[in-house]
Amino acid sequence: MRIKLIISIFFMTLSSFAQDVEKDFDAPDSLYREDQFYFNITYNTLQKRPDGLKQNKLSYGLAFGFLRDMPVNTKRTVSFAAGLGYSLSVFNQNLGIIDVNNVTTYQILNADNITFSKNKLSLHCVDLPIEFRWRNATPDSHKFWRVHLGIKLSYLFHDQYKLESSQGNIGQTNLEDLNDFHYGIYLTTGWNTWNLYAYYGLNPLFKSSAKIEGQSIDMNTANFGLMFYIL
Repeated sequence: MRIKLIISIFFMTLSSFAQDVEKDFDAPDSLYREDQFYFNITYNTLQKRPDGLKQNKLSYGLAFGFLRDMPVNTKRTVSFAAGLGYSLSVFNQNLGIIDVNNVTTYQILNADNITFSKNKLSLHCVDLPIEFRWRNATPDSHKFWRVHLGIKLSYLFHDQYKLESSQGNIGQTNLEDLNDFHYGIYLTTGWNTWNLYAYYGLNPLFKSSAKIEGQSIDMNTANFGLMFYIL
């Protein structure tokens, strides 16, 4: 129910932003705005991994949302942007998250202790990105170079862990040891439709209470992929 409520609020907010964008179409070309709707796809990597932890299969990310473009110079080539978005991050790896008598334990899964076909952690977040932007756009062309440097705050509103193994299947949601808030920096640069995207998380995925053999799991994320803009 909480997921449906948050997604509904997100789309209502996005709709109100879209109405503002439509109003901008009536303005003179000299008052144009750029890159207000975005969509990206990424390959997700885990940094600062504990010994023995490996990623397998494809760990991917999807994100979309709205950014309000706010030019600060008369040529409108420099601007700031702030917005709202949704992101899904999926990590396929060999970190086992096992609940025994309401106590969560963590272990590295390998052929010596367990054989598995799926071990996946999925994170659903509401994102609040803020960007500084440079571009060489003009009022009569939508093809231009761009460089966007940003920070992103993400609120984790739902997570899901799935393990399918030789010893049975496990499914858990809303793990208590995951940090509710994540933040990081990102860079987008490219020409016209095709833009490279890189994000580096500045805080760990897990709280300090998540440990393997007494050591905290201090992993953070680094994501690389493509960014697409509309309007």
